[in-house]
Amino acid sequence: MCLMPGAYATAIFGPASGTMDRMGIRHVLFDADGVLQDLPGGWYAAMEPYLGDRAREFLHETWVEELPSLAGQEDYLPILTAGLRRHGATASVTEIYDAVWKKISVIEESLEVVRALKRNGYGVHLGTNQECYRGAHMRTALGYDELFDVSCYSYDLGVAKPDPDFFTRAANRIGADPETILFIDDNPDNVTAAHTAGLPAERWDFTQGHATLHTLLTTHGVAIQP
Repeated sequence: MCLMPGAYATAIFGPASGTMDRMGIRHVLFDADGVLQDLPGGWYAAMEPYLGDRAREFLHETWVEELPSLAGQEDYLPILTAGLRRHGATASVTEIYDAVWKKISVIEESLEVVRALKRNGYGVHLGTNQECYRGAHMRTALGYDELFDVSCYSYDLGVAKPDPDFFTRAANRIGADPETILFIDDNPDNVTAAHTAGLPAERWDFTQGHATLHTLLTTHGVAIQP
């Protein structure tokens, strides 16, 4: 089983002078996959060396089976191992997991937006659905624990998007009123759930270009330029 993080800091980030309206957005909560990071070539192509034309069927099956793990209720690796064996994979689960689930390419332009917001005094936070092994890789190997002020991984919160309770718990962890937290995600269902929980939210993915993201932030009164 994964070791869960021992503790989190809860902080309320005040506005930097001249950058934020006192009653406006003070925090930006970012999704990860599709917003900050990508799997080059996509999941199907990554799995094909191990399962061939069975890759697509396997992935759709394992994405359903992993749902309890996203909420921290089950250990995903035994589930993944069993699924791979059912579909005839011969490589080890460690080899496949490292080659597929950890094959993450960070989108530097997105991370620069995060850094710019941080420089301007906004709280910058991560809100993502992950099981604990991939989450641990993102925290350490990708440096997300250092980059973000507060990290809200579904396995640790105990609930996954698009459940609105994910956002309620995220706001509590951040220590801010929901209406002061702008959420950015590529999944429209997650955006709708954030609205239900009281967060302003926008759908955006990196293929739309970062100029579009800048426009969305500006629409909410969020200043990213020095």
